[in-house]
Amino acid sequence: NKETNRDEFIFYSKRLMRLLIEHALSFLPLKPVAVETPQGTIYDGKRLSGKRCLRELNEFSLQLHYLRLPKEISEDYVILMDSTVSTGAAALMAVRVLLDHDVAEDKIFLLSLLMAEMGVHSVAYAFPKVRIITTAVDKEVNDQFHIIPGIGEKCNYFRFG
Repeated sequence: NKETNRDEFIFYSKRLMRLLIEHALSFLPLKPVAVETPQGTIYDGKRLSGKRCLRELNEFSLQLHYLRLPKEISEDYVILMDSTVSTGAAALMAVRVLLDHDVAEDKIFLLSLLMAEMGVHSVAYAFPKVRIITTAVDKEVNDQFHIIPGIGEKCNYFRFG
């Protein structure tokens, strides 16, 4: 809705991003762990079975002109995030970089608030084991490759900082 004010747009976008990330994290492998509570009882919980879980989402960067990845990334699950995916070209390049650094295809998640159908098909066809998680899929892109109806990317509405 073009009448949505900036603060409201940011609030709901961040809420959707949290839901996407929580859903993606539910696919990670967990191992059982016994936790002693302050009351002295034992709770049978679960813990990530990998080496680490990023506490900050911006800890590592993967961009087309800049690459900074941890040395042991091949052992990790990787969550790629892009606010919108129209053609899937950038996502394809990012996945290719991760594969070139020995990250297993089935350990890569692609998260997006909104994807165009062509972007979903492009990524799924090229990398069928990559998990794609999005809140919605729109059918079309225009001649500038903006998603139609989209979420306002043509007016540079995505400024969360």
